[in-house]
Amino acid sequence: MLEYPKKYKKEFDHSYALGPFPTFELLKCRPKQALAVYCRQDFTQRDKLSSLCGELGVPFSINDKALERISQKEICYAAGAFRKYPGQLRAEGPHVALVNPGDMGNLGTIQRTLLGFGFENLALIGGGADHWHPKAVRASMGAVFHLEVEAFPDFPAYLKAHGSGREIFPFMLDGGTVLTPGTCPETPCYTLIFGNEATGLPPEYQTYGKSLFIAQSPAVDSLNLSAAVAVGAYLFAQKNGQCPGLSPRENGGSQ
Repeated sequence: MLEYPKKYKKEFDHSYALGPFPTFELLKCRPKQALAVYCRQDFTQRDKLSSLCGELGVPFSINDKALERISQKEICYAAGAFRKYPGQLRAEGPHVALVNPGDMGNLGTIQRTLLGFGFENLALIGGGADHWHPKAVRASMGAVFHLEVEAFPDFPAYLKAHGSGREIFPFMLDGGTVLTPGTCPETPCYTLIFGNEATGLPPEYQTYGKSLFIAQSPAVDSLNLSAAVAVGAYLFAQKNGQCPGLSPRENGGSQ
């Protein structure tokens, strides 16, 4: 039990899942990493949460002050403190790589989107937003606990660890192929690469694999990162039948 939980700092070896749903996801997916669970006196699912913590042997307390301290100005009915743990990407199946993502809200939203489309592996390249920050964890709605998230100093380090037998698709504004349901590649083992919200991918990423472009109106210079990832992940998941209900064979095929 963290007797006096403090406002999160990146150097801590622990973080917080803020909100009831992320807290339940923490207990469901990573119970061995859970350090403590707190809830407000007026939380309607207090008994359910307490019972689950009892079954898992996770310390539980009703502690409004602790929640106010770690959630700052946001109203938070429940939170789980958890130990940070290393992720390791699985060799099989699709990966998504984010290069220097800058926004924690986007990062969390992307994790939730990837899980929804059947992706389980996320590579973080070169630093950027802290995926353990409570804001990112909350934006993911607990999806981070379902995923394997592994960090790499640069893309060559990722390729050295996971590039063998894998097709690479960087998403770039000057991409060589416009991504549509018809042009989307069919391949069982691939990596989709997306750049920073402000700068995109550096030019050298044109040398990695087959670059792609998502067509858009000239009224905007680019799509939001989380929107771009959603479009790319959806089309690849549909084309490759990796998520139930999205397979072209099940919904009549790509147009």
